[in-house]
Amino acid sequence: MIRSAAAALAAVFVASPALAQSDMSSVEIKTTKVAEGVYMLEGAGGNIGLSTGADGAFVIDDQYAPLSARIIAAIKQQTDKPVAFVVNTHWHGDHTGGNEALGAAGARIVAQENARKRLQEGLTRADGHTTPPAPAGALPVITFSDRATFYWNGQDIEAFHPAPAHTDGDAIIVFRTTNVVHMGDIFFNGRYPFIDLESGGDLDGYIAAQEGALARIDDKTKVIPGHGPLANKADLKKSVEMLKSVRARIKALVDAGKTEDETVAAKPLADLDATWSWDFITGERMTRAAYRSLKGK
Repeated sequence: MIRSAAAALAAVFVASPALAQSDMSSVEIKTTKVAEGVYMLEGAGGNIGLSTGADGAFVIDDQYAPLSARIIAAIKQQTDKPVAFVVNTHWHGDHTGGNEALGAAGARIVAQENARKRLQEGLTRADGHTTPPAPAGALPVITFSDRATFYWNGQDIEAFHPAPAHTDGDAIIVFRTTNVVHMGDIFFNGRYPFIDLESGGDLDGYIAAQEGALARIDDKTKVIPGHGPLANKADLKKSVEMLKSVRARIKALVDAGKTEDETVAAKPLADLDATWSWDFITGERMTRAAYRSLKGK
């Protein structure tokens, strides 16, 4: 089974408030211009998207609470307008930790309806780690079911909800005017992804969501991943191909009647690990997540 160290790292990643308060004094916010009026901000946690213009700042995700002042300062480096909207791509704390501070400053928080529900209810995981309910001031005040469109800063910005993928409350954000897509954690660039099965995530849905995004973009599209460097269509395609290979390998072992531990022992992803494994999602964790998702079918 997953060892305690991995479980602890998972708890940090999805940011229970106590763990999210760990020392972040050395974290710097890096801003990259992606397109005219569109930026990617990196710090600790999920990548942030930012649209600037006459209407006000439009933000996608907001990392951890201790970074809020630095994130707000980085936004002010690009615009003197206040933050009007924050759209959460899902409920995890490394993407929503700044909700309360930005909401208090006047931003309207927006999310898919399942993401709000999970923020409101919190989650106790099978390993015992608990993410308590978010404070009232951190909850989205606007939700959508399938899609929402913002006509903001001279752009058509579409948020749409795929079938359960990373979680059951994901949103992909498309800047149609400037050909930029923010994938949230439906895309970990160059890494095995975290598929949060306990939040309704699903391997088949994750692959389908990436394939759906591929069908909407072209070779000039800039893709902001939930984690990892700024990407393009070719990078996303590599992720899809890797995940299809993972699914085929694990499914063959599931169909052969192998147990989860037997599947792990077979090391079906050994040749992929050098490229895709990382400190949070190792080959073993990817194997276990894929096995559990497919076995659950």
